[in-house]
Amino acid sequence: MARVALVTGGTRGIGRAICERLKSDGMLVAAGYSGNEAAAKACAEELGIMVVKGNVGSFEDCKRATDAVAAELGPVDVLVNNAGITRDGVFHRMTSEQWSEVIRVNMDSVFNMTRQVIEGMREREWGRIVNISSINGQKGQIGQTNYSAAKAGMIGFTKALALENAKKGVTVNCICPGYIDTEMVQAVPENVLAGIISQIPVGRLGRGEEIADMVAFLSGEHAGYVTGSTLSLNGGQFMAG
Repeated sequence: MARVALVTGGTRGIGRAICERLKSDGMLVAAGYSGNEAAAKACAEELGIMVVKGNVGSFEDCKRATDAVAAELGPVDVLVNNAGITRDGVFHRMTSEQWSEVIRVNMDSVFNMTRQVIEGMREREWGRIVNISSINGQKGQIGQTNYSAAKAGMIGFTKALALENAKKGVTVNCICPGYIDTEMVQAVPENVLAGIISQIPVGRLGRGEEIADMVAFLSGEHAGYVTGSTLSLNGGQFMAG
């Protein structure tokens, strides 16, 4: 029987690449999104997957989303916590709203989504949870205390949850992408982007497909001995010890 995968923030960028790869691997895939109806429609039509709308910062929305996926495709076997936003600004000028919104969407969402599926995974004694963090959760970044805090929190969440569920056949892992060639990165001014690329040893931005390849492995049948790991996919820009 095909595994069921739910990818938050799954209709654009890295999330869409993940959805496309998991579907090609034979999974039944649902992509979560919050508001971009055009991107969601295109994703559903072009990839032939389910899309489900909701705010990952809301526990109730996450319950509705996972219930909808379970009703249409079956219980969620693979959860990819990919949704995220930025609200950048130096800390001494950061507003409470900038802080809270990023923590809610990037960090609280990991609880909100995972809490909906973890009991079922434990009961079935099989599950895969992959959290998409960031290089900036590992090394920090000027103007991103909120984002870096949330992404670092995902790493700690991953390690603790992995320990709790290892004996139940549920693995929990974290991927920390560097700078990936997405719409968000391409919106960076050209001179700034050139400076970023100059700091990447492999000399280029990453591709969404490269993140999707790692998610596919961690989500598969052969990754049962990999849990609690933090994997850096950043072209050598930051090498965690």
